[in-house]
Amino acid sequence: MRTPPWLTVLDDTIAACITHHRSDLAGKLEKRRSSLLEPKLRVPVIGEPNQGKSQLVNALVNAEVCAVGDDVTTITPTTVTHSPTPVAALVTEISTSGRRAIGPSSEPARIPVPVDEVARRALAAGPAEAGGEVYAEVGLPRELLAAGLVLIDTPPVNSTGPQRTATTFAALASADAVLMISDATGELRSSELDLLKEVSSLCPVVTVVLTKIDIVPRWRAVAERNRARLAAAGLVRVKVVPVSATVRLAAARAGDKQLNEESGFGELVRTLSKDVLANSDAINRGATAVLAAQATKQLMVPLTEALTEVRTGEQGRAQVLYRAAQHRLDELRRRTTRWQTMLADEVADLISDVEYDLRDRTRKIIRSADEFFDVADPARTWDEFAEWLREALVETADVNFAWLVERFQWVAEKIARQVALEEAVPEDVATDGLLDHVGGLEPPRIEKFTIGQQVFVGLRGSYGGLLMFGLATTIAGLPLINPISLGAGAAFGAKSIWDERTGRLKRRQAVAKQAAQRHVDDFFLSYGKASKDTARQVQRKLRDHFQGVVERLQTGVAEQATAAKRAADAELAERRRRSQEIAAEVDRLVGLHKRIQALVGQSPSPKELTA
Repeated sequence: MRTPPWLTVLDDTIAACITHHRSDLAGKLEKRRSSLLEPKLRVPVIGEPNQGKSQLVNALVNAEVCAVGDDVTTITPTTVTHSPTPVAALVTEISTSGRRAIGPSSEPARIPVPVDEVARRALAAGPAEAGGEVYAEVGLPRELLAAGLVLIDTPPVNSTGPQRTATTFAALASADAVLMISDATGELRSSELDLLKEVSSLCPVVTVVLTKIDIVPRWRAVAERNRARLAAAGLVRVKVVPVSATVRLAAARAGDKQLNEESGFGELVRTLSKDVLANSDAINRGATAVLAAQATKQLMVPLTEALTEVRTGEQGRAQVLYRAAQHRLDELRRRTTRWQTMLADEVADLISDVEYDLRDRTRKIIRSADEFFDVADPARTWDEFAEWLREALVETADVNFAWLVERFQWVAEKIARQVALEEAVPEDVATDGLLDHVGGLEPPRIEKFTIGQQVFVGLRGSYGGLLMFGLATTIAGLPLINPISLGAGAAFGAKSIWDERTGRLKRRQAVAKQAAQRHVDDFFLSYGKASKDTARQVQRKLRDHFQGVVERLQTGVAEQATAAKRAADAELAERRRRSQEIAAEVDRLVGLHKRIQALVGQSPSPKELTA
């Protein structure tokens, strides 16, 4: 026997669910597969409270098998099937999953009851223990049921208690067709339209049965408005069949065929025969298409998300590490130029500042020496001055060099921060021979003022005074040599000696100042040259040190970049492989979905299931 196409598609969908580790979907499809292979066609009767569901089932089978009444609400599902003789039973089934289910279980508890009491007993039974289900099974010898039709009266969908709603939707999961009940007292409400949309997504054949037309004179207008609302909601395949269960039961009791047609049940039976009983293959194809399409969409969601993540998602860790290593390597290269320029600029500024400091300190020493020799006699204080000058120059050299070292340390730390290193900077600075430039101070040549020189200078000065005052006193009649001229000569002689002594002191002081200035200038030149040479040496040492550090860092980072590049290439290859693998799975599901749509003669929407 040739396998029907819908069964092949359903089996392929189950296999796809198993391949993608969705055993939950596979289990639902396998359960539905079993029900589709059965010759029975299950038709749940659903609706909101007090719409006439139970009365409709009673009227269809012409038997009081479901509880009806103004204050009666169905709380126990009732399944009506064909049987050669009337039989009924209350079945209690415990579900291992903790959820209610309509249908036979492995070991259900069955309690036979009379057919005429099944409605009352089912109403009184109520729900079983948590995780269980109580339902009624009724078998009747009816021509409508003999073809395999199974009617299921379900609790209202918005009745109190989640178990009742769950029972109704459990019945819908295995339904081959659905009768949605709505009375003719008003148009379809928004809640009913929402329910119809949900039911249509689960079952391909849905019929709206408009009940109670016997009490609504304008039921035809209500039916037309309902058809318009269904069309506006996109439910164009849902039929509307107006009926009256009261008229149907009266016609059955009277055997009046014309009254039966007026009740609308003739049209309802024809609809069931044409759309359900005579169309089982189309129902199977439609049910398979609905369930398989839902399953493939659920399988497609994680695949499309994974494909999008692989193609456009964030870079992998290896790629991030590789780009970080490349960025650090480029940054090290850029910083090499910056810190070398910074070192040259800082050293130039440092040499200028150190030279200015040295010049300023030596000028202060010269001014102090000048002030000292303005009042001091070099012949008496030269040794003391020489010691002071040496100490002053040594202190100048110490302070200046200490500042040089401190500034270099600051420059080194600044460059280290620029290079972003954790390494210590070199601290040793060459100091050998810097203080040797102080040297010894050579005393100036000082001319001695001997006694003979003093006598000679005194005689020369006294001669002038004796002669000048002696000539002046001759006018008064005094001789050339007299006491006045002798006193004036002695005074002039002493004055000459004092003036000569003062002049010689000034010349000694001037010579001493010149000697001190020459000594300080020599120190400035020699020490300044040595200080600059030291600065250049330290500059080269810092340059070589940081260059070596940067080269080691560049080598390490380059090795890291190479390793990260290999890992990134492997990661990229894996992403491409994974992308191709997911894309192939998506293509297979797209092909399966096209086959599913072909079951009911539909083409997939452009927005559906694309890779």
